[in-house]
Amino acid sequence: MKRGLLTGVAAAAVLGAGIRLVHRQGQRLLHPDGRTYSGELRVPGGAGTGSALLDRPARHPITVRVSKGIGTEPGRYDILGLAVRVHGPVAGHRTDLLFSTCGAGRALRHVPALRRDFSTTYGSILAYRSGTGRKFYLAARPAPGSEDLGGTLESVTATAAKDGALFEIRADERTVAELCFGQELPESTDAALAFNPIDNVTADLHPVGLIHHSRALAYRWSQRWRGLPV
Repeated sequence: MKRGLLTGVAAAAVLGAGIRLVHRQGQRLLHPDGRTYSGELRVPGGAGTGSALLDRPARHPITVRVSKGIGTEPGRYDILGLAVRVHGPVAGHRTDLLFSTCGAGRALRHVPALRRDFSTTYGSILAYRSGTGRKFYLAARPAPGSEDLGGTLESVTATAAKDGALFEIRADERTVAELCFGQELPESTDAALAFNPIDNVTADLHPVGLIHHSRALAYRWSQRWRGLPV
């Protein structure tokens, strides 16, 4: 069952990327359809993760992008994405955190999953390691009392405009921060935005595992394809 789901998701992603490779040079191969917003990451502190970003009380300005990984029609199932850029929280170094819709439970949280509604759980898929050597899994999910984001990028924008788009960031089972959407940013900002969760990290909060490191080449290749500086 798990293998079938993963195979189906991978096939859809490859097919979608292949079509765009032929027809859409200069645009994103994955997560082509998205909206970008200003925002704020509110960290209460004291989480004890070993990461300064997640442990020190602070409010950080962020850029947030929600997207559809394959680029299906509005309201259709897709691998949804939530990308967060935290601006200069540690020694002036920005941090990029990327999340995708995933399954529930310890096993399926490592598997991308198709979803229709943006008010769902997003995960880092693989683990992060902190400065103390601790490994944990990052996830983002709607904060209690937040409004439903709906199934289209337009509905996400409408909810964000009402200050109703709120997520909580979790390290394993503990909530370590709240993510608050601000206003939608111009299309030109969205088009120029290039996240890289491999290079844009700090020494005390970085992804681990062979797959994570192999993604670095994919991000650089994708940026070259889009005509962006690497």
